[in-house]
Amino acid sequence: MSGGDQIRQLTVNNAQASIISKSLCVVCSMVRSLICWILIVLTPASLIAADADSGAAMLYGKGAGTVWLNGKPLPHSSAVFPGDLIQTQAESVATLDASGSGVIVLQDSMVKFEGNAVSLQHGGVSVATSKGMVALAKAVTVTPASNAWTEFAVADTGGTVQIVASKGNVNVNCGKGTANLSEGEQAAPDDSGNCKKKRKSPGAPAPGDGSILTNPYVLGGAVIGGGLIVCLLLCDTSKPYLSQWKP
Repeated sequence: MSGGDQIRQLTVNNAQASIISKSLCVVCSMVRSLICWILIVLTPASLIAADADSGAAMLYGKGAGTVWLNGKPLPHSSAVFPGDLIQTQAESVATLDASGSGVIVLQDSMVKFEGNAVSLQHGGVSVATSKGMVALAKAVTVTPASNAWTEFAVADTGGTVQIVASKGNVNVNCGKGTANLSEGEQAAPDDSGNCKKKRKSPGAPAPGDGSILTNPYVLGGAVIGGGLIVCLLLCDTSKPYLSQWKP
């Protein structure tokens, strides 16, 4: 084979090698892209599943006063986990956004987050849920009667626990007796642990003048609670962790 033929053969071989190399690069690039898209689709789902399994929620604070999480000031928002303690001052409120549930912790209140339950130490909470979020206060347990969207408020002020159902039905266990509350009904335990139930008259305040259930935060909670939580989710970006439990 002459020198010219060898040069032409090398040129052809180099061209073929170049085409093969470029084809392999294109295939590799497509494979990498496919893997990246698979990870993008699957990773958020796995994180959401992990959060749901851990019972985590997001906590947001609002108002002129300080919201405390486990004894430390809440910077603006934080993830919370079962066992975390939330406390509000007279001029602050907090909102908990959990899977399928929203909880407003009213002013001057202390609440322990229990995953799919909140344990009220004192003050009041307004709960909206489609996941059966339970509220506890002393010997009282308030449970949605179904997984339909349910809204209710619980207050513990001056040693008296009061429950008001504002949407859907709730079952109330007062320690000894029980009661089922429908929309507009309220109940409170008596000294023997039975539930005293009565229907709230239109326009009438909840029992106990000055109680937390007559406060504008509670009266507006059922109306603005969902919108407030959505707004906080859209507006807040910083999420430092003050929970003692970290993922």
